[in-house]
Amino acid sequence: MSRQSKRFKAISEKVEHTRRYPALDAFRLLKECATARFPESVDASVRLGVDPRKSDQIVRGSSILPNGTGRKIRVAVFAQGEQAQQAKEAGAEIVGYEDLLKRIQEGKLDFDTLIATPEAMPLVGKCGQIIGPRGLMPNPKVGTVASDVAKAVNNAKGGQVRYRTDKAGIIHCGIGKVSFEAQALKENLETLLADLAKLKPSAAKGSYLRKIAVSTTMGPGLTIEPGSLAL
Repeated sequence: MSRQSKRFKAISEKVEHTRRYPALDAFRLLKECATARFPESVDASVRLGVDPRKSDQIVRGSSILPNGTGRKIRVAVFAQGEQAQQAKEAGAEIVGYEDLLKRIQEGKLDFDTLIATPEAMPLVGKCGQIIGPRGLMPNPKVGTVASDVAKAVNNAKGGQVRYRTDKAGIIHCGIGKVSFEAQALKENLETLLADLAKLKPSAAKGSYLRKIAVSTTMGPGLTIEPGSLAL
């Protein structure tokens, strides 16, 4: 029989697993329970009232969190000419065209987000089998296929998160770090939920935002009371 660690027991004593927590209380408790030796991430899981088996009920999009994510994002951009220069000035770490394609085909994927201009997409398709399984394929629905590459780079570096419903109809998304203030985490969560509400499929019936939970990398999961959020 496995034995619970002292850390796990201490956390369990603080958490009421059947309770719906007001958002600020939940984030304060998560911060209190975050005793790992590294800066833990804070994640949100939202169960949606959709049937992800049906293509017209898959929810996919992106949000720009007002308080950022706490992560340093490395951006690569497929662009040329003036747009390439704009991407560099906006802070993209890697900018290229055929040379970037060759780099990716050689397995050099030292970036977190890949952005492309619409004109570059036929070229990007040549490395689709490499970047697709890694979730790096540029997509206009999440703002990574854009003519305004400077804006796309700024969004990626300034707190943009991407998400898609899983097989159970749940959205999983990082919303910050435990070092953030509880109010900042609450604001990030509210922004995510507001954007999800805008993406509600017309075919979805009944309650849409069915359950909202937050957790940390090594901490407990807490259910949020929807009435405590500005929805």
